[in-house]
Amino acid sequence: MQLTTGQAIVQSLLRQGVDTVFGMPGVQTYDLFDAFYDVRDKIRVVLVRHEQAAAYMAYGYARSTGKVGVFSVVPGPGVLNTMSALCTAQGSNVPLVCLTSEIPTDFQGKGRRHLHEIRDQLGTLRSLIKWAEQCDAPEAAPALVNEAFKQSQSGRPGPVSLQVPWNVLGQTGDVILLDPEDLTRPAAQADEINAAADLIAGASAPMIYVGGGALHAGAEVIELAERLGAPIASFRSGRGVVSDDHPLTVMLPVAAELWEETDLVIGIGSRLEGPYMRWNQMQWMERPADPKLVRIDIDPQEMDYWAPDAALVGDSKPTTKALTAALAARGVNFEDRSAKIAAAKAKVREEIIAVQPQMDILDTVRDILPADGFVTGEMTQVGFASQVGFPVYAPRTYVTCGHQDGLGYGFLTALGVKVANPNKMVICLTGDGGFQFGLQDLATAKQFSINLITIVFNNSAYGNVRRDQQTRYGGRVIGADLENPDFPALATAYGVGAYQVTDVAGLRTSLEEAAGKSEPAVIDFVLEKGSEGSPWPFIIRDAWANG
Repeated sequence: MQLTTGQAIVQSLLRQGVDTVFGMPGVQTYDLFDAFYDVRDKIRVVLVRHEQAAAYMAYGYARSTGKVGVFSVVPGPGVLNTMSALCTAQGSNVPLVCLTSEIPTDFQGKGRRHLHEIRDQLGTLRSLIKWAEQCDAPEAAPALVNEAFKQSQSGRPGPVSLQVPWNVLGQTGDVILLDPEDLTRPAAQADEINAAADLIAGASAPMIYVGGGALHAGAEVIELAERLGAPIASFRSGRGVVSDDHPLTVMLPVAAELWEETDLVIGIGSRLEGPYMRWNQMQWMERPADPKLVRIDIDPQEMDYWAPDAALVGDSKPTTKALTAALAARGVNFEDRSAKIAAAKAKVREEIIAVQPQMDILDTVRDILPADGFVTGEMTQVGFASQVGFPVYAPRTYVTCGHQDGLGYGFLTALGVKVANPNKMVICLTGDGGFQFGLQDLATAKQFSINLITIVFNNSAYGNVRRDQQTRYGGRVIGADLENPDFPALATAYGVGAYQVTDVAGLRTSLEEAAGKSEPAVIDFVLEKGSEGSPWPFIIRDAWANG
């Protein structure tokens, strides 16, 4: 079949089931976007206003669905503008495919400063993400697209990039299209499972700690937890693996209440940031001998960090199922601890409700957001509080940026979540600082009817920075105060719904009104500068002081 390289790539995307591509065309990618035109009834191209939006929207699309997110930008400065999102995907194990170009083949390696040339773009990408490669002929495109999707989804998922030189994208060749490869995600070995089961059988008060690698294994985690009577703890990426309405599910501060009695931890698809970093004041520590640690992770390298007493290298779903079967065969069945867990939940709720106005805001959002609706946070006071105080009822509905904590990710990521889930309510919780990293893409929301509800918490400051400068640096506040635009006027100028509120009652009314309309909306929640209570005592603590 005679196809250009651009056409071969697009036809290969169709075979991978791609239905949406985020991006922005430029002279180096014209031949790729011309191929998208031919399949515009099958693949929707969402035009953004800044390249970082393309990558973050693809991230939100992927994080909320489990499918691969695809975006396309020009080389050089275009690719560089996506680096924050690519690093976020790398840190959060989210599968993305970046399709970009490169300077013409004859100019590569010569340093002649061709349009958009940067030194070693491929090497730069390889230093940051899971895999990157260059396609130098149309005949090579199908195999490379397949490899890109395989790399992005196999083992520990992550972002990848495929670049095609400017002069190659339009070249024609005799192309043989390929079917996607089947991906296998095996369970751990039998000897690993048996060793872990023996260790667990000797424990008295185990705790299960889940991360983003267990998002598809909720049923298996529940089965294991109910056999062990164990609390299921999580922080950020693991929220929603098991619904917060399950009696064994606990948020991070509740897990801390139960930590002293815990004699064994089963980490499932998690790097265990909560107990070994957040509870150690974000400092490095060698893992103490107790509690004992069992880890289930598909990435063998993860076992080098806080090495476990029993390592199970495999996908969390079949491995957790096999571990539960091994425990059942041993007759392991622990006592019911649900009353003790419920008491710990009640204690933390009584304490965390003092973090105001964030907790009243989060309770209001939770009242209005359906159980299967999505919320996207941000590096803002309400976002931080949501990590430890917002109930989550379904996998993938709490969309986080993982450990990168990239300011400005929230609004753009939430746009991608809404594109992927057009019939579900999506609410973005963002701050006035973070929102201004990408507010120009309100135009994208309007143009493509991305009916996202965005709540901007307007305290005229980078609130966390300001609090730290006041409390830790004697009030020497610098670079923390903001002079903000009129957000409702800006929203109106972009043609989207605009609201302004000053209290929780007003937020409820505005949310209910916005939810009843079919349009994007911005709710400007004006707060007094420095008025928010600190959520940090519930996130970072010294749990090892007496260890």
